[in-house]
Amino acid sequence: MRSDQHPDEGSPERPSSERPYLEHPYLELLAQDAPAAAYEEPLLGARTAGAPAEQLAELGRARRAALRVRAELEGRRRREAELTALFETAHDLAGLRDVDAVLRAIVQRARSLLGTEVAYLTLTDPDRGDTYMRVTEGSVSARFQQLRLGMGEGLGGLVAQTARPYVTDDYLQDSRFRHTGTIDTGVTEEGLVAILGVPLLLGREVIGVLYAADRRARFFEREQVALLGSFAAHAAVAIDTARLLAETRGALAGLEAANAIIRDRSRVIERAGEVHDRLAELVLRGGGVTDVAAALAEVLGAAVEFTGVGTASPAAVERSGQEGRAVRDGDTWVAAVAAGGELLGALLLHGLPELDPVDQRTLERAAMVTSLLLLARRSAGEAEQRVRGELLDDLLDAPGRDPRLLRERAARLGADLDVPHVLLAARQDGAGDEVVGRQLLGSAAAHLAATWQGLAAARDGGVVLLMPLGSTGAPAPGGGTGHPAGAGGAGTPGSLARWAAAQLTGSLSAPVTVGASAVMPAPAAAPATVADAYAEARRCVQALRLLGRGGEGGAAEEFGFLGLLLADSQDVAGFVRRTLGPLLDYDARRGTELVVTVDAFFACGMSPARAKDVLHIHVNTVAQRLDRVGRLLGEDWQSPSRALEIQLALRLHRLSAAVVR
Repeated sequence: MRSDQHPDEGSPERPSSERPYLEHPYLELLAQDAPAAAYEEPLLGARTAGAPAEQLAELGRARRAALRVRAELEGRRRREAELTALFETAHDLAGLRDVDAVLRAIVQRARSLLGTEVAYLTLTDPDRGDTYMRVTEGSVSARFQQLRLGMGEGLGGLVAQTARPYVTDDYLQDSRFRHTGTIDTGVTEEGLVAILGVPLLLGREVIGVLYAADRRARFFEREQVALLGSFAAHAAVAIDTARLLAETRGALAGLEAANAIIRDRSRVIERAGEVHDRLAELVLRGGGVTDVAAALAEVLGAAVEFTGVGTASPAAVERSGQEGRAVRDGDTWVAAVAAGGELLGALLLHGLPELDPVDQRTLERAAMVTSLLLLARRSAGEAEQRVRGELLDDLLDAPGRDPRLLRERAARLGADLDVPHVLLAARQDGAGDEVVGRQLLGSAAAHLAATWQGLAAARDGGVVLLMPLGSTGAPAPGGGTGHPAGAGGAGTPGSLARWAAAQLTGSLSAPVTVGASAVMPAPAAAPATVADAYAEARRCVQALRLLGRGGEGGAAEEFGFLGLLLADSQDVAGFVRRTLGPLLDYDARRGTELVVTVDAFFACGMSPARAKDVLHIHVNTVAQRLDRVGRLLGEDWQSPSRALEIQLALRLHRLSAAVVR
């Protein structure tokens, strides 16, 4: 055979009229899931067409092989259906709600899979010593549906007595079973002939029998007996589960009655103990008034809030303070928070028109704890804030102070003014008592600054914080999130601003907007930079509010080209570097012209075809360069917002380069 000849070309081609009989018909019949009788047709057709004996023999072998494949497929489909039914039965048991429904489903599936006309299930009656019909499927005789079989009577009675499956292809003529007039009459009226029965076993105890029956003579295969036995096992589990559930419900009902008495008598003690533990925990871990309100709301199951003097009903607060107890004001209960005759605010309980004595006492105790927390925080906060605030005020208002003295004062407070810092300006948003809001914001800012070796002071209706950037990597107190800068100064002014906004907002339960600006160089080296950074941070706060981002944090450098308008320094080089840095570095290392290519691409209306004429290069080269730009700047570099910033950076880069020349 030639090397270029197809393997089939060396033998003569069979006539096209012969090929379908040998190659196609049985595969087609298998694909169509044809009945077994249809597999005779190809062989008959070949004989009619006068096919040679050799071809007829080959076709006969193909028919036998196809029938074996068909039988195997039928068996697999049957096993798949059986496994599916068993899986669904197990699923029904897992979500057991109604045992009758589960048993009906088992009997229905058994009848369907075994292909019988009738299926039924009997249960053992221990009191009467017999079995009775529980579920039937396909039965038409009322007499049959009410049958009871004594132990050893009929096929079912024998199965129940021996705990073994029995099968008969003609029950009425089968002498192995003890026939009775009642049973035979019921079977005759139902018209049953072939019957298969398997026991429902719990351990060694037979609790019932599951049957499959036909109204004609039939031989039940071993696999069918095993399948019905599997369904019987599921039915036994369902019955036992229902029994256990009933016993459990009865036991639970008895326990519930006993526990109701215990609960009624111990509710006062439990409530008092819970409140005591909650409030003690809050005091020990330095919680605030919002924590007290949240704990009280959880205990009482109602809304609780702390409010300053003047926002609640003045008469109700004053009456509560004078009487030393909680008083009702419409649908609200008011408990004054007072210390030494000074009203500090009030706890308001909403949603409980009536309070029992225990709950009322709980509210009053929470008001007392709130006053202690406020006094303690006020004393500590005032002392700490006064010292830290004075140092920050000096940095803001007296930039000519001796740097050595500033370092010494900061060191006594645990602060280091020789490391990079960020100036944060924070303002509270939203309605509420402005005076109380400022006090709480000042206290929260002072606590935040003291925790992270920073400085804080109240200023211009808000607070200002001078926080180290990357000076510590310690975790936050109480297992909270650590300083966002982390060790080594990996953070940015923007990340620190967002972290501070989240911390202050959580402390006040009200949105706080924070603007940030880097202090460059360090405060001790150039104290005057602190005031400049504060002005920039305040403008950042105003910008966030104008953009509808109140309650968030950010820095001027994160606003893209808008940052140039917000920043005092007008950091053109920094903006260009942040926007085009990867391209500039790549061109410097490789001697390429990516920046020039991007500039021409935008100048030509983002058209590579026109850009290649301006650059005097092939359009494929333009495409390759732009693909490299996408990998360096990100796939979204041509989006409208990014494209605007890149074009502005390109223009500033050209202008700055022209000035240098």
